[in-house]
Amino acid sequence: QVQLVESGGGLVQAGGPLRLSCTASGRIFNSYNMAWFRQAPGKEREFVAAISWSGVDTYYQDSVKGRFTISRDNAKNTVYLQMNSLKPEDTAAYFCAAGYGSKSPSSRYEYGYWGQGTQVTVSS
Repeated sequence: QVQLVESGGGLVQAGGPLRLSCTASGRIFNSYNMAWFRQAPGKEREFVAAISWSGVDTYYQDSVKGRFTISRDNAKNTVYLQMNSLKPEDTAAYFCAAGYGSKSPSSRYEYGYWGQGTQVTVSS
């Protein structure tokens, strides 16, 4: 079992930065691939970014490339999502996910563990 707790969400003006954190407890964190997904009201949950267990490989949704950076600190059992140049369309609940799958890092079905989410609201 892995428990994931997100933090760092909040209200920010368009163009501003925000950093999300996801801290894991339970089984060995550094064996899991990690990802961030988001879900806006009335929409499907969508992939944002993923990072391999080693931190070497990262993946991003096209709309966040160049603005968001995913990273991890295995010594702290934490994965981060640094979000810069935020836009109103980035408004959503952001979820952290952990899993062993690696065939399709952007697929929610690769991840068996999920956090409760943290709300990000970007005002225009």
